[in-house]
Amino acid sequence: MDISVVIPLFNEEESLPELTEWIQRVMGQNGFSYEIIFVNDGSTDRSMDVIKKLASQNAAVHAVSFSRNYGKSPALNVGFQRAKGDVVITMDADLQDSPDEIPALYHMIVSEGYDLVSGWKKKRYDPLSKTFPTKLFNATARKVSGIKNLHDFNCGLKAYRRDVVKHIEVYGDMHRYIPYLAKNAGYKKIGEKVVKHQARKYGTTKFGLDRFVNGYLDLGTLWFQSRFGIKPMHIFGLLGSLMFIIGFFAVVTVLIMKLVSMHSETYHFYLTKSVYFYLSLVFMVLGVQFFCTGFIGEMITRNSPERNNYLIAEEF
Repeated sequence: MDISVVIPLFNEEESLPELTEWIQRVMGQNGFSYEIIFVNDGSTDRSMDVIKKLASQNAAVHAVSFSRNYGKSPALNVGFQRAKGDVVITMDADLQDSPDEIPALYHMIVSEGYDLVSGWKKKRYDPLSKTFPTKLFNATARKVSGIKNLHDFNCGLKAYRRDVVKHIEVYGDMHRYIPYLAKNAGYKKIGEKVVKHQARKYGTTKFGLDRFVNGYLDLGTLWFQSRFGIKPMHIFGLLGSLMFIIGFFAVVTVLIMKLVSMHSETYHFYLTKSVYFYLSLVFMVLGVQFFCTGFIGEMITRNSPERNNYLIAEEF
């Protein structure tokens, strides 16, 4: 199979028929064998009924439906697990991503040898309240990830070699950093293509400013995991050792000051009244705690293997 199109969705019943027909037309014009995998992320409208009708009309349409809303990352992860195409295309269901971009993305993977190609919506139809934070966020992501050639990490329109999606795990809200995940997995030929941004035709945006706060927290998590994920002792053990050493020498210094004051008639030093004494003890305690955290983290280098188990209501 040439292409798997993975489409996560939440309450997009109006756009689904038009999107499916558009994809079908593009695939037919280019002679691609394909499948469309809709991942219904707990929609509360008639999205699943619409998908069932589309599947009865087109054998290439498949669907997974969560029993509740988990988020875009889990939806993509489940879609990736089921994708069979040599090239996997992801796009949003709201018609803001154009299926006409699929042939060019496909050929960048197959003919030019890219592992991943991310879309760049150079001209956007979003309000300033969304575009400005997006630019700031992408600048930070480029700096932290080291992927300098990407302008839009979070563009929903992307293309992947099948091996890439089979060897990365997308959980939580990590869909924003799939290029970073791919790079950490060893897939370093990452490209970008300018794509058309369609104005929203149906429904309302699911965008919220809280995504930027969460995005930066996730970026910090991903940076830490990529640097110290399998060697947490290297950071916690180092910090713990330094703090313990500083605290130990501080305690020794305070005790020497106390001994000196005991043999002096003019200099009086009260150990229990000195803030330095308590600070040195705090440093020693924190040092031990950091060291123990690193040791425990070294024993648990992976989170629970159950984190990507989702309740699926139906699948076809």
